[in-house]
Formats: sequence, C-alpha cells, structure tokens
Amino acid sequence: MQKVTIVGLGLIGASIGLGLQKWSTNDGQRKSVLEISGFDVAIEHQNYAKKIKAVDRTEWNLGDAVEDADVIIIATPVNAIRDVMEIVADRAPQTAIVTDTGSTKSKVMEWADEILPTTMNFIGGHPMAGKAVSIEGADANLFNGAIWCVSPSVNATDEAVQTVLGIVSALEAEPRFIDPHEHDGFVGAVSHLPFMLSIALTRSVAADPSWKELLQLSSSGFQDMSRLAGADPKMHRDICATNSDNIVRWIDSAVDHLSEMRDLIADGSEESMEQLLEEMDKAQHARAQWITSERDGRMVQEPESELANTSVGEQMQQMLFGSLFRRRPQVGNKQDKDNGRN
Repeated sequence: MQKVTIVGLGLIGASIGLGLQKWSTNDGQRKSVLEISGFDVAIEHQNYAKKIKAVDRTEWNLGDAVEDADVIIIATPVNAIRDVMEIVADRAPQTAIVTDTGSTKSKVMEWADEILPTTMNFIGGHPMAGKAVSIEGADANLFNGAIWCVSPSVNATDEAVQTVLGIVSALEAEPRFIDPHEHDGFVGAVSHLPFMLSIALTRSVAADPSWKELLQLSSSGFQDMSRLAGADPKMHRDICATNSDNIVRWIDSAVDHLSEMRDLIADGSEESMEQLLEEMDKAQHARAQWITSERDGRMVQEPESELANTSVGEQMQQMLFGSLFRRRPQVGNKQDKDNGRN
C-alpha cells in the first residue's frame, strides 16, 4: 500500500485527497493501494478534511505526518513551502517522492535543490485550477481537464516522475512538462496579472466616496472582474514575492495599454475613437481565438455558454466572415442622428 501525505488541506490539498479517494474506489469498494494522510496548521481544516473523507487520517505534527510517506504533496501557500521542505528533509524517508502545487516554480525548484537530500525525488507541480474559496469548496473533480504543469528536478528518477504523472492522471488532469522560468513568465501573464488587475479595479471603485451608492448599480461586469480579488490575500502576496520580475513586466504592459486607451478617450476626436475601436477589436478577436482554441483535442472554453452572449456571438461571426457583415456607424449621418432621438 502506497502512503501519500498531503501537506496543506485547503481547496487544492483537500481536492487532491478527494480526487485520489475517488480514483481508488472501484464499484464502491476501496482498493488497498493508497493510504492518504493529511496535515494542516489549521486544526479546523484537518477536521473538515476527515469529515469529507479527503484523507484517511491526520497528524498533529508535520514531522509525524511525513515520516513514513512514500509520496508527499505540498499544497501550502508558496512562502510556506521552504519551511515544509526543511522538515521533510529531516523527517521523511530519504527516497521519498516530493511534489508541490505552488503557483510559482523557479523559487520552489531552487529551495528543493538547496534543502532536500539528493536521494529525494522532487518534481515541481502546478495545477491550473482553483476557486476563490478554501477547503469548503473542495471537489474531487476540480482538476478534470485542467493543465497540470510538471517540472522535474535534475535528480528525479524516471520512476518518480511516472508516479507524479500517475497522480495527475488519477485526478483527470493533463500533464504539461515546462521549464520553471518559462512557467513563471507564462503564469505571470495569464494567472497573476488577472489577480492584480482585479485587486486594482476593486480598490479603485471601493476607494471612491460614492462606494455605497455604486454597490447598488453593480452587476455582472463588476462581479466578473472583481471575483479574483476575493481570493486569499496571503496567497497573492506570496505569489508576488516569488515571481516579482514577471509580474512587474506584465503590469507594466497592462499600464501601457490602459494609458494608451486613456489618452484616446480623453482626446475624444473621431480619429481617436476609431483607434480605440481598433484596440477593442483586437482584444475581442484575441478572446475569440482563446475561446475557439483547442487543448488536447478539446476547446478551452465550451462555446455554448459563450455564444449565449450576443457580443461573443458577433466576434465568432467576425472570425469566420471578417468584416463582411459588419456595418460601422457613419458619424454625422442623418439617419443615425434620427435614431439617436428614439
């Protein structure tokens, strides 16, 4: 029986536990292949994880939790991974397989190389899935179809890598081997920058004296854009601390685009509005490309829900037929002016 220890029983850790428990069940009967233990500094998380059967048992002490583990999955905030590794290095079996779920990889790989014995097999990992909730949102199907980034250390054996790939497969995720530095650059754009923009939007609006009145008018747009700001602030801080260069680079790029749009809007001329429209067209087209792109034979986004939105339906039409069916309003056209009075 293989012993798996999950360190950190938040959304990701508990979901991994539930997913592995689901995988190890056949026709309602538990296979004798896995024993899943868990540890979290929050006792309430340990108790809840046992209640929902994400783990078979928990330990009060991290050292005790890892001392007989074959596989150790570190699912803590990034800045806690280093401390966990130090205890793992001291208490875990010297041939243990160790992996993580951290949102950044370069620093984590450096820590593993510095702290863990060379006999241990470290394989960096990052599941590209989540919710703005903690363990209460744990779901055995959280990783279904999600990309799971995999970055093996230089001393990891093929057998250890295959074991981690087996875990990813059991969770129905799609493994993707990636260089740690490349990973951090990419997620800085598609994961970390959205966090920062969501926080900036929410702070900008909330800082206005009319915040309470604005709340009465807020709808789906504000809800969608501010959702990420509801995630754990400590997680955001840890991500910024371990991927600062890439996040700064992408924030600078976003600021440049915002400044350009700001200047076009402030100018207000017909020419500026046309340039602004072109910028919006480019963004709409880029999103349409994302929606219709395929990942491992499946669309990134299910088109049915997106096409229910008229504007997205129009951008899909634009991709297929170009500007053939598009009619730009004529500035100063009498019919447009008359329509504007209706």
